[in-house]
Amino acid sequence: MGINETMKFSVENDKASQAEEILVTVFKALNEKGYNPINQLVGYILSGDPTYITNHKNARSIIRKLERDELLEEMVKYYIKDK
Repeated sequence: MGINETMKFSVENDKASQAEEILVTVFKALNEKGYNPINQLVGYILSGDPTYITNHKNARSIIRKLERDELLEEMVKYYIKDK
């Protein structure tokens, strides 16, 4: 790339990878504690009530790093990509 060309900066991939990392970490923590991770995550995303997420391995704090709508947006993008 030459000095006169403009580089494109994209935050989108960073947000997607952050959302994925957060969801995987929280999923594992919920599973380790014996919860149904899908049900708990859906409950949290729909209600906003953080008590759906365990404190085990700091999962409750971790999931709050992104807004619920950002998590949902990334999940929908992931689900429908390449369709």
